[in-house]
Amino acid sequence: MAVILDITISLDGFVTAGPGEGLGALHEWAIGDGRTPEDVQKLAALTDATGAVVMGRHTFDVVDGPDGWNDDIHYGADQGDVPPPCFVVTHHAPDHVRLTDRMTIVTTGLRDALDQATAAAGDKDVFIMGGGELGGSALRDGVVDRLHLHVAPLLLGSGTPLFEGSRVELRLDEGATVVTSNAAHLFYDVVR
Repeated sequence: MAVILDITISLDGFVTAGPGEGLGALHEWAIGDGRTPEDVQKLAALTDATGAVVMGRHTFDVVDGPDGWNDDIHYGADQGDVPPPCFVVTHHAPDHVRLTDRMTIVTTGLRDALDQATAAAGDKDVFIMGGGELGGSALRDGVVDRLHLHVAPLLLGSGTPLFEGSRVELRLDEGATVVTSNAAHLFYDVVR
């Protein structure tokens, strides 16, 4: 079992675009119509390895929103999988949770969310998904075992950076790395 930060990032290091800009091109490898067989295979392997997901509040607000996840569109939906349990790190619990069957709200911090996710994951991995703030915090706090970067061939110019204030030594897992027209799927082990 490992804690994996799995995130899509632009070539210039941003995980979200500036205000009012869509993210379709950033996530083409995962949700776009132009996905390659290698993109689909990589997504399926990652989904299969997932025992639980930890996400931040901004990601939760998108996936639990009216146009977010449902029975047909969710984490692992392409593979027909039942969605894994998700643990949402937030300072303030939301007034309403639409996806109550799969979301647990954690207001006591990232480490508590990881403890709960690890207990729920069994022998599978815990994935931290979405959100530069949560991802950067996880890297700075030293709780990440592996970093999966899906680098989109796109320059956003501004947005939320992932690596702000982070200093982590990584070792590239060359055997797991795949490059497609939609993303360079780079897999790193965190060196401790």
